[in-house]
Amino acid sequence: MKKSFLWQILAAFVLAIIVGLIFGDSATYVQPLGDLFLRLIKFIIVPLIFSTIIVGVTSAGDVKKLGRLGGKTITFYLATSFFAIVIGLTVATILSPGTGVDMQLNEENVPSGETQNVVDTLLNIVPTNPIEALATANVLQIIFFAIFLGLGITMVGEKAAPVQRFFDGLAEVMYKITAAVMVLVPLGIFGLLAPIVGQYGLDVLMPLIKLIIAVLIACIIQVVVVYTLALKSLGKMSPMHFFKGIFPAATVAFSTCSSSGTLPVTMKNTQENLGVSKETSSFVLPLGATINMDGTAIYQGIAVMFTAQYFGQSLTISQLIIVALVATLASIGAAGVPGAGMVMLTMTLAAVNLPLEAIALIAGIDRILDMMRTSVNVMGDAVASVVVEESERKKQAKAA
Repeated sequence: MKKSFLWQILAAFVLAIIVGLIFGDSATYVQPLGDLFLRLIKFIIVPLIFSTIIVGVTSAGDVKKLGRLGGKTITFYLATSFFAIVIGLTVATILSPGTGVDMQLNEENVPSGETQNVVDTLLNIVPTNPIEALATANVLQIIFFAIFLGLGITMVGEKAAPVQRFFDGLAEVMYKITAAVMVLVPLGIFGLLAPIVGQYGLDVLMPLIKLIIAVLIACIIQVVVVYTLALKSLGKMSPMHFFKGIFPAATVAFSTCSSSGTLPVTMKNTQENLGVSKETSSFVLPLGATINMDGTAIYQGIAVMFTAQYFGQSLTISQLIIVALVATLASIGAAGVPGAGMVMLTMTLAAVNLPLEAIALIAGIDRILDMMRTSVNVMGDAVASVVVEESERKKQAKAA
């Protein structure tokens, strides 16, 4: 990563905050810059995910190796998500962000859509029409289709070599297009962030400042403690080197509030700055952008405790365990798009019989919380790719 590009991102970030604070609602005039960047990201995301996962599966060489790669990835994701929810519950218990909040409920902000249960979420992974999954950008179904297509190419062998070469070439083309789009990252950050700062300002933050601080502290603990330990012990990488390398992706995640939308930047950063192979990153990262939501898990835990405290209810140990399990599953089911965490919160609140109306309180600042949790989501995906890559290197070294 060039230092000049890093400075461009920082400058765009600072300038967006200044413009937002000075111009207020008028800062929406720069919104088209952010919209253009998001459209370009959406333009590349489906062919990028589809082609790179197929290449990742076929380059694994055999089903056994792919199963090992998948097992390591999902185990790591589940472990870090569980740590995240525990950290969220602990921080919320200590800080009590829901006590002393004097705000009126606005039930119009409560999500009206029904959430899927765990069984439906798992069944929905399998596409009934793969072409429709590609057309509607259903990332989880695209991943499923790509994995099985890659397995089919591997099992057929020589006769499927032209198909493999086609997707290999398509992946390389998408890498080049992604690199061209990434040049516009500073412009996109400015266009996305300035209107948000202008819209919310400081007035909306003050009544719920304890909630914002609680989420911020929990996110910092997850990054500084959990990810740093994982990087040092399992990834054999300097945390400073990692955070510097993943900074552009974390900044884009903060601005877009979309793990899936940040995926092209995350892949580019992990490959070029962190030395993760295309084989590993093309499998681990798309999967992580869909099912690994550590930041969302933190948010779920804190929001549940906030709700209980606001309504003067106390949660038993068994209820806290239920929250931990449901929030972990809910974070896996959450789509990697803005606002998904708030919708999934309804599942977690319902599991312990807490009033869903509390979501109306959080809705006003959800965008700010979404920025923090999405950055953690993306960093968690990158940590997983580093850890899995190191594990595969060790296995190859032993085999040699």
